[in-house]
Amino acid sequence: MGGLGPRQRLVVTGRAGWMGMGRGAGRSALGFWPTLAFLLCSFPAAASPCKILKCNSEFWSATSGSHAPAADDTPEFCAALRTYALCTRRTARTCRGDLAYHSAVHGIEDLMSQHNCSRDGPTSQPRLRTLPPAGDSQERSDSPEICHYEKSFHKHAAAPNYTHCGLFGDPHLRTFTDRFQTCKVQGAWPLIDNNYLNVQVTNTPVLPGSAATATSKLTIIFKNFQECVDQKVYQAEMDELPGAFVDGSKNGGDKHGANSLKITEKVSGQHVEIQAKYIGTTIVVRQVGRYLTFAVRMPEEVVNAVEDWDSQGLYLCLRGCPLNQQIDFQAFHANTEGPGARRPAAASPAPTAPDTFPYETAVAKCKEKLPVEDLYYQACVFDLLTTGDVNFTLAAYYALEDVKMLHSNKDKLHLYERTQDLPGRAAAAGLPPVPRLLLGALVLLLALLPVFC
Repeated sequence: MGGLGPRQRLVVTGRAGWMGMGRGAGRSALGFWPTLAFLLCSFPAAASPCKILKCNSEFWSATSGSHAPAADDTPEFCAALRTYALCTRRTARTCRGDLAYHSAVHGIEDLMSQHNCSRDGPTSQPRLRTLPPAGDSQERSDSPEICHYEKSFHKHAAAPNYTHCGLFGDPHLRTFTDRFQTCKVQGAWPLIDNNYLNVQVTNTPVLPGSAATATSKLTIIFKNFQECVDQKVYQAEMDELPGAFVDGSKNGGDKHGANSLKITEKVSGQHVEIQAKYIGTTIVVRQVGRYLTFAVRMPEEVVNAVEDWDSQGLYLCLRGCPLNQQIDFQAFHANTEGPGARRPAAASPAPTAPDTFPYETAVAKCKEKLPVEDLYYQACVFDLLTTGDVNFTLAAYYALEDVKMLHSNKDKLHLYERTQDLPGRAAAAGLPPVPRLLLGALVLLLALLPVFC
């Protein structure tokens, strides 16, 4: 498969890839599955609480490291496989349409057959991967030049142009091109999908039956990159903001340039920062109240490193939210200002929601944290009126603080433009349209998945 591109290689897989697999090959195959899971879940219809990533990482942890059983240590390796199989069975109901889940199940069957493992027998406890001691790969200062973006990508060019994307609140999106939108986007949606990085968010109703949604889950996949980093997955959910990747590590793995990817816990359970120096990228993830916020600083060259532009119709940070998912911010505020004003039905919470803030109270609370009446201030007011949750004030505040830290153009920190695209604006901005044939194929694929899975 030497001549295939990254996206083509993702498709060429199946049970044959498992044949003759030892421990090293097993880790390679395991690194492939989370990407498959991301690709399927990149469609809104695929939102589900499938926990296959957790099963994958636990098996990888149990069969890697200097003290882990090799594939020829049959009793221990079989115990690890049975534990893996048990984990997949527990999540079977929620993973029915997940390609990564079915790939894992087939892989387990093949490995058990190869090593003559019985289905009944002892299981093993998953173990965290042992991190290298201080002064080892996490502290290397002699990383390859290719693992430092400004030295490699721009060796003979001017300084890179950095861009910013952020998502917060109910939910509000600031794209790489500084468009600011308030969107519905319930379910799983991809924020970023390029040759180096995938980011997916899942937005759920703030209250049962409410039109107000917020980010409850975030998955970030750093793809394997030359001698710098192994594939790494970071996953955060409501009330669970880890300070490490899913395999327990805090850097890019065992490669020489592992320190070019590092995760730092700024505030336990509230604020995590991920530095990916090999692609010049900084990511900030926060939990504010019950929900998550996301912010990224990324060079334009990395943003636009997309193999197939026609497949990027759902890449929110680049394209923005689809027009039918956007909420007209200005119309909302026009209908809420002044005495006796009423909220639009499309933005109203369910009748069973608790009392939300009166407009005047929402304005006062937002002014305390956001004195400039820009779109972050308007987003704050919008969120207090639709959710009744004062924590959304802090979400808007920290989103603006992240912009101050991550945005390269200090003259564009505050935005005052409209928050809903006009028809045709994306095309006018020079972004390639999504072919109708591709959209039709995606709809057909989603319709057929339950039949084959």
